[in-house]
Parts: sequence; C-alpha cells; structure tokens
Amino acid sequence: MAIREILEAPDPRLKTISKPVETFDGSLQTLVDDMFETMYAAHGIGLAAIQVGEPLRLLVIDLQEEDPDAEPVPCDHDGHHHTHQPIINDPRVFVNPEILDPSGELKSYQEGCLSVPDIYADVERPAQCRVRWQDLEGNTHEEEMSGMLAVCIQHEMDHLNGILFIDHLSRLKRSMALKKLAKARQAA
Repeated sequence: MAIREILEAPDPRLKTISKPVETFDGSLQTLVDDMFETMYAAHGIGLAAIQVGEPLRLLVIDLQEEDPDAEPVPCDHDGHHHTHQPIINDPRVFVNPEILDPSGELKSYQEGCLSVPDIYADVERPAQCRVRWQDLEGNTHEEEMSGMLAVCIQHEMDHLNGILFIDHLSRLKRSMALKKLAKARQAA
C-alpha cells in the first residue's frame, strides 16, 4: 500500500472525464488500497481515483462516524487524559457508480475537498439519490442514499465528470476560493 499525491486545483487533470473500469483485477485492488490509505492520511471521507491521477470511474468513501453506543475510550496522545468515542469505520468502494433518480428536494451542506485544501463552502444537492455501482468483483449493487452519504457520493461522482465542488459556486465565490488557495500555497 502507498500514500499517493493528491492533485490540487487548478491542476488540469482534475477536469478529466474519467473512463469506466473494465478490468477487475489485482491492480484495481491495489489502487483501492492506496486510495483508502491516501484518504485516511489526509483525514478525508471520500476520494475519487482522478484525485490521485487515475482517470477511472472509481471512488472510495468512509464517513468514519463516531459510535454513540460505544464506551468512551481513554486517550493520552498529547499528555492529557481525554475520553473519545471510538470511530466506526465503514470503508466502501464504488466502481462505475451512477445516480439513477436524484430527489427533487435539495439540501445544503458545507463541503470541503482534499483537492481544494482548507476551502469550505455550502453546496446544494439532491437530499437523496438511488445509486447503482459495481464492487471489486464486478457485481452490481443498488442503494437508496440520503444524508451525508448522499452528499459525499454526489461530491465524489462530480470528480468523475471533471467537476469540483467549487464549480457549483457563483463565479465570484469560486474565484475568491481559488485566490485563497493560491495565497495559502505562496505562504507555505
């Protein structure tokens, strides 16, 4: 497994329309393993293959929610004693995903993106959607999604079509976000 470099806006490769996955083999599994490792290292909850330079219709998602039913775990990583809820990991792989029937009802969520670091903005998307995709063996699945999962899958699927979440913003807001990004790069 390897942590790969995440492409950042305005890298022109992020505008690529990704191609369908046709070969379900070991190299696909390796790419998925690398994508999860890269996503976790960057503290993300979703990653599309194009974000690591692979123009394939493939994405990984793990919302990593805190488990409210679990016993809090003592934690001493900074010399102070805290307790925190264990995280439920639910890594999911979507190969060749497609949205079948997005709901008419829209919901606004504050979104961020590993390819547009430290920029957050409210984006309106369908509140629910039915998604069809394949797993790593090529089997087809379908599921009705809502809440954070629906938002995340739509955000990641935008990447497969060369769209970044800031492309949903007004021209002014988008240009402000890109300026902020460029300024942060100069300071680094």
